[in-house]
Amino acid sequence: MKTHTMGITAVLGVGLLGATVQQALSANGAAKASRTESVKRAASRPAGVAAEGRVVTYPGADVVVGTERAGRLVSMRVQEGQSVKKGELLAELESDELRAGLAEAQARIVESEAEIRLAEANLGRRERLVEQKIVAASELDQARRDIEIARARRETALAEADRYKAQIQKTRILAPLSGTVVARHVDAGETLEANKPVATIADLARLRVEAEADEADAGSLALGATVAISAEGYPGSAWKGSVEEVADSVTLRKLKPQDPSRPTDTRILSVKIAFAEKTPLKLGTTVELRIQPAR
Repeated sequence: MKTHTMGITAVLGVGLLGATVQQALSANGAAKASRTESVKRAASRPAGVAAEGRVVTYPGADVVVGTERAGRLVSMRVQEGQSVKKGELLAELESDELRAGLAEAQARIVESEAEIRLAEANLGRRERLVEQKIVAASELDQARRDIEIARARRETALAEADRYKAQIQKTRILAPLSGTVVARHVDAGETLEANKPVATIADLARLRVEAEADEADAGSLALGATVAISAEGYPGSAWKGSVEEVADSVTLRKLKPQDPSRPTDTRILSVKIAFAEKTPLKLGTTVELRIQPAR
């Protein structure tokens, strides 16, 4: 009986040992499979620093054009998407009163010039009469004074005309640079305050990407690094670029991440990317970047 019990115990021990060994082998296999899968995922993941950005213009390549004076907008000459040249008329404010004031000032100029000619002629006559001792010398002084008054009136009228011309010039809103009208902010008939935006013009030939990379990737960013640029609206397409500027300090994130699960209050490093080829990307497009790490 004792021998029989010992045999059963031995059999159970062997079974438990086998189960333990099998569990160990299974766990080891699972660990290997997990490591293999991690390696595969790492291999399939694109190399480089991931970042998000937006297509913008270079500094000075876009401008919001506004009014210098208040007034009613009588004409708006451009539409969104229209190309304009530097100095081209974009819009015009009402200027009828100013032009009437200019006409009056110009008439006073003509009048004062006639007074000057008359005063000069009187001065010549009085000089001859004084030489002949027909009139007193005081009349000569009066003639000279008349000339000075007439000349002063002309200078006043000239200054007033210049002032009206300057005000009329401010009613004509001109393009400060050549480019494309990317936004139109007002319509004809509106009464505008001074410094009211009228249109936004951008030189779309001078575009780049302003990107935000995680602070943790700062050591992998370098000037001249190659960048792959892609956008959601162009599936399967990518364009080349290069890092042309890396900020000297980190800041809080400004761009809203496309992935809602990503935090918005993280610290980032601003990176400027130059396009290395022509792209169909529009101003303001959100793009995804893959920046090759520094070697």
